[in-house]
Amino acid sequence: MAGIALVSLGMVLTPGPNMIYLISRSITQGRRAGLISLTGVVLGFTLYLAATCLGITAIFALVPAAYTALKIAGACYLGWMAWQALKPGGGSVFQPRDLEPASNTRLFSMGLVTCLLNPKIAILYLSLLPQFIDPAGNVLGQSLALGSVQIVVATTVNGLIALSASTLAAFFAARPAWLRIQRYAMGTILGMMAIRMATDRSKAVMA
Repeated sequence: MAGIALVSLGMVLTPGPNMIYLISRSITQGRRAGLISLTGVVLGFTLYLAATCLGITAIFALVPAAYTALKIAGACYLGWMAWQALKPGGGSVFQPRDLEPASNTRLFSMGLVTCLLNPKIAILYLSLLPQFIDPAGNVLGQSLALGSVQIVVATTVNGLIALSASTLAAFFAARPAWLRIQRYAMGTILGMMAIRMATDRSKAVMA
């Protein structure tokens, strides 16, 4: 559980469509709007998790060798995320887009659509969850438990960011060095996880 929580924390702190939308919405329309949008994002997480867990269970049951392929895919994806955080010239997520005010229903639906159209979530579940699963155990149960940890971490962090978006935007605007520290720290953690995953020689053993 600690491993998936660490990976989830690193990924949620790496700016993506969900974070950019939530911060922009919170800054332009207020904290309440950001939190309503977040409920749509959480539903998107849940839908992805349910669909992916069923798929992982089927893959492990029918093609045990897919474990290795998924592990390699997960390592490559973590490496790509590390590069996105470390590469020069990256923009700040705390430079929000201007958004028109929206109704509660639209806030929820836009949060849901933003999440569902975010490929990072699908790849996270499909390629990273298997790294923390014991194939000899209950794959579906483990997948749901691990995915739930990711949802809790992502919801907590995004909720805190939505509540403090304006304050954080002002803080980072005055302290650009802190943004670089955040990017380098998260990039380093993700890169180390990618290396560990790529060099892991364990194999799936089906019951």
